[in-house]
Amino acid sequence: MERELLMNADVIACTCASAGDPRLSQLKFRYVLIDEATQATEPEALIPIVHGCKQLVFVGDHCQLGPVITAKAAAKAGLGQSLFERLVALGIRPIRLTVQYRMHPCLSEFPSNMFYEGSLQNGVTATDRSPSTVDFPWPSKNKPMMFWVLSGPEEISASGTSFLNPVEASFVEKAVTHLLRGGVAPSRIGVITPYEGQRAYVVAHFARFGSMRQELYREVEVASVDAFQGREKDYVILSCVRSNESQGIGFLADPRRLNVALTRARLGIAVLGNAKVLAKQPLWANLLTHYKENYALVEGPLNNLKQSMVQIPKPRRVKMNQHFHTGRRGTERGEPEFQPPNGSYARVNPIEGQVLEEGLPNGSPDPARNTDEGRLPNGHLNGNGLPVAFQSRVPYPIQAPTSQVVGGLFAGSHHRMVGLGHAFETTRLNDDPVVRNQADSYAFMHGTNWK
Repeated sequence: MERELLMNADVIACTCASAGDPRLSQLKFRYVLIDEATQATEPEALIPIVHGCKQLVFVGDHCQLGPVITAKAAAKAGLGQSLFERLVALGIRPIRLTVQYRMHPCLSEFPSNMFYEGSLQNGVTATDRSPSTVDFPWPSKNKPMMFWVLSGPEEISASGTSFLNPVEASFVEKAVTHLLRGGVAPSRIGVITPYEGQRAYVVAHFARFGSMRQELYREVEVASVDAFQGREKDYVILSCVRSNESQGIGFLADPRRLNVALTRARLGIAVLGNAKVLAKQPLWANLLTHYKENYALVEGPLNNLKQSMVQIPKPRRVKMNQHFHTGRRGTERGEPEFQPPNGSYARVNPIEGQVLEEGLPNGSPDPARNTDEGRLPNGHLNGNGLPVAFQSRVPYPIQAPTSQVVGGLFAGSHHRMVGLGHAFETTRLNDDPVVRNQADSYAFMHGTNWK
């Protein structure tokens, strides 16, 4: 009966891994469509493809976060690169979907301009996404967004591998309680934070200090940025956590993580963070300037918000790399900066290409400098979108221009699957012909000259 059903089905839906189930081993699939393809590792993506695939469609967005790799050795060897990324790096031009139907138009403006070259169009109007029945103190009534400036210091979590910010957690609770009192169902609210330490602290804070029924707070989803990828909520509260004088902002500087965080909300988003600290990073400086220009950079108690007087440095024009840097995925969601090659970590500015800070091994958040000054995470690119020098000779993964769909990749053509060569020993490409050919293709496609 089961085999008969499978043989007569027009479409079989399964995960990449379950495509290797013995019950499917005798079936041939001429057409394969892989959704969220950029979150699948290359081996995962190959499982459904080997069943006689003739035409393949990848759907995904590599301007957002990629696969989560739990093994350090595998991540170091390049397993964090998706097959989607590899194909684009080899010159297969993707197709971009340019109409978004999720966000209020004011919420899509910054992600469109910063991450998608201004190409996103809105398939919904402000009226379609107006939270007319919710009385939340947005600074601008017609723009349900705000950056709530806070200055509470960050702390290291009890695990020693994450961060938390008690002040931000307290204000998250106030914002969530206000929404709940306004009649918003808890299932429509999402609290997002990059750090597991903060996620756990917020949940505990809800349980201890929430002034409404505890059942309501338990139904509010509190999760990491990584866990929210592909998800949406009507209202999102984003806690940035990082607030220090010298340690920087860690992986908050990753444009893909910021892109995911800012694009989860349908009706409104409130970002909580230390504007003075975040503004030191060019990408965040641009975001803060955007909020300030829209009169949405505020401070003070929730019932008496006022325009913040914090000084935001004049943002430099951020030209995103042609390929987002791949960076380094960690052993846990939300903690990748402590899980790098060879047991030490490097904080890298993904926009400008310099090492900002390196740390000690074994998850220590101590900002002490490491002596391995030349080492960068595999896949890092310089400001021109071209690979920079590495000391290790392992395959380097490359991210590619913004897009969402690769269609008919193998239709009518024969694309050769080749490796990306090895890391470079100098800032110039070595004599590996595969590497040189790929760089030539990249330069031709983007009008640049790596030589």
